[in-house]
Amino acid sequence: MPRYYFNIYDGVSMLDDTGTELSDWHEARVEAVRLAGVIFRDNAQTIALGVDWHIEVTDERQLVLFRFDFISHEAPVLASQRRTPIEPS
Repeated sequence: MPRYYFNIYDGVSMLDDTGTELSDWHEARVEAVRLAGVIFRDNAQTIALGVDWHIEVTDERQLVLFRFDFISHEAPVLASQRRTPIEPS
């Protein structure tokens, strides 16, 4: 059974040196989505806004099969939520 590696990059590289045996790349894709969900669920309070991160899935030869990018940006502030009004020019 092939082995797949799930490397996480979020400003710090967390390389998977063990890997997981899965039947094929389709199952590896599902596992990557599940892993992302666990990371978001368990770390929602500590994931920094503005920090982009991704999960990269490789095979036993370290060939990148696919990658999921997660981009975090602060939401725009609505005019009704501003503390100081913007004066017209």
